[in-house]
Amino acid sequence: MSLFDQSEKERILQLRATLHHHNYLYYVESRPEISDREFDRLLAELAELESHHPELFDANSPTQRVGSDLSHKFEQVPHRYAMLSLGNTYNRGDVEAFYRRIEEGLGGEPFEICCELKFDGLGISLIYEKGRLVRAVTRGDGTLGDDVTANVRTIRSIPLVLPEGAGWPDEFEIRGEILMPWERFEQLNKARELRELPLFANPRNAASGTLKSQNSAVVAERGLDARLYYLLGENIPAESHYANLEMARGWGFKVSEAMKRVTGLDAVFDYIDYWQEQRKNLPVATDGIVLKVDSIRQQKALGYTAKSPRWAIAYKYPAERALTRLVEVTYHVGRTGAVTPVANMEPIQLSGTMVRRASLHNQDIIAGLDLHIGDMVYVEKAGEIIPQIVGVAKELRDEKLGPKVKFIDHCPDCGAPLVRYEGEAATYCPDATGCPQQIKGRIEHFISRDAMNISSLGPESVDEMFERDLLHDAADLYRLGVKDLSGAYGTRERSAQNIIKAIDRSREAGFDRVVFALGIRFVGKVAAKSLAAHFKTIERLRQAGMEELLSVEGIGAIIAGAVAEYFANPRNLDFVARLQAAGVNMAMPETETLSDCLSGQTVVVSGTFTQHSRDEYKKLIEAHGGKNVTSISSKTSFILAGANMGPSKLEKAQKLGVKIMSETDFLTLIDKTAGSET
Repeated sequence: MSLFDQSEKERILQLRATLHHHNYLYYVESRPEISDREFDRLLAELAELESHHPELFDANSPTQRVGSDLSHKFEQVPHRYAMLSLGNTYNRGDVEAFYRRIEEGLGGEPFEICCELKFDGLGISLIYEKGRLVRAVTRGDGTLGDDVTANVRTIRSIPLVLPEGAGWPDEFEIRGEILMPWERFEQLNKARELRELPLFANPRNAASGTLKSQNSAVVAERGLDARLYYLLGENIPAESHYANLEMARGWGFKVSEAMKRVTGLDAVFDYIDYWQEQRKNLPVATDGIVLKVDSIRQQKALGYTAKSPRWAIAYKYPAERALTRLVEVTYHVGRTGAVTPVANMEPIQLSGTMVRRASLHNQDIIAGLDLHIGDMVYVEKAGEIIPQIVGVAKELRDEKLGPKVKFIDHCPDCGAPLVRYEGEAATYCPDATGCPQQIKGRIEHFISRDAMNISSLGPESVDEMFERDLLHDAADLYRLGVKDLSGAYGTRERSAQNIIKAIDRSREAGFDRVVFALGIRFVGKVAAKSLAAHFKTIERLRQAGMEELLSVEGIGAIIAGAVAEYFANPRNLDFVARLQAAGVNMAMPETETLSDCLSGQTVVVSGTFTQHSRDEYKKLIEAHGGKNVTSISSKTSFILAGANMGPSKLEKAQKLGVKIMSETDFLTLIDKTAGSET
């Protein structure tokens, strides 16, 4: 490298450090030291120098904050530490009960509580090595999450490179929430409204949808923010959660100024009361308070349940209520034919967002409210997300009051007479095969992420293809060609090819996803997994009678009846046959048989393990002739128990006299079998 090149390299490194510093001051500290124009000038200089030296490319350079329009397929990666959810309560009595459990669990030992705001965003795990961001992973299911590193690098309040000499460990993980500030949320929805695009319901949905974008340039444009709230690692600096976060603040992370360490239950309630009002003035959405035992040592002593830490709890504030006028009631038909009434109201600000519509749920709710057009109605947000009408201000009625709201008796989409089945609250359009809204809803369900995961398509695409008579049901997706799509929207042929590739990939989706994608009424993701694991093939599932369906773990009479009814319908059988003919996977992968030592035995796997993952143990149980079940009963043969087995499961096992087998004993059992067969 020449002297000139060497000086350019030094300038690149200098500019990167300078821009990281000013980025932190602007987006985290909110105290800029230079003008936007000067920042942009330095950034442009860096970009110019980097273009001359591609060999010095750095994914964490400030120039990479703008993102890329290249598609980033999300890889699912395991969390090193499970991302558990918190126990929630809306009840102050539960907060006191939590506090007393901590006292009892620590045997009277003094403790402090770290009080924090509960930010309403998308959970994220950030992994740093040698002071550099190396991976960002969403919460996912708590065990596996999406690698969204390319998108997170565009969020300017998240440091890409930590300042030298700040005392950070060589390797650590920091967790928090990705947020969309209220101001950016309103701007985004205004822009979408002008383009006649669907509006985001709330900042959390907007943040989630943005972070999952395949285009990191879009993420960069939308101005996401972050708040970090938990530090993990083998060599974290302090035994105090509060102290660790204060240090993390010094490393450049955006840690909430509202965090406070307190002693005593009265101080906890003072914090809750203070922020109930003050949180409304914050630039980002919050929906409650999180309380954590401050000492890391005490956290470890208190441990975890199967789903959440015993040392933390989330207190959610009661829903905010507003009063506005009802303008009209419209009706939406879902994929199952259920007709949902929607109240359209004069716009009202509620929990930080402008609310215009609210669900009225069903015919009984409307009747119970005694609702009239023109009524002043009370609106709340359930969990501060979904608006709903909870009451009518009848004392404000006057002579201008409109007609009483009566539930419709014909489908608003296809005109079929509506029906209401005995014992159900919902009203249905019975024309499942002729109602356009139901057909499109089932196709949208089929392509959704938890089903066939055809992410290249969305509701707008489905609607347009339906209108062009390309789709009559989801099986028609597999008859589409590039020419069908490239002409549909004026898109480039390459985009159409990507959609066809995504459809082709869906043929290999797991059988449990296929069962869920069929859209059988009442069959959710969990039931679909149970049915797929039990029956193994679509033929066996199709032929199953009620008795066998009811024998499946977690399948009750309602789900069993829905499955039997689905496969009794010739149209559904034809739909499944066409999927099969298109090459969609209709069977579980065959399990290698290693022995029959567990033949006839049902096993519950619980806890965390060191030798194999839980899924690997479940496969081993099946390979040795056993059957996996999720809940303990008198018919359970034994529990394969790892560390942190849930106390409720342990108590139930002891009560029923079910054997508990350790990881070591289980491996010894199957190893002996393997040895005896060689």
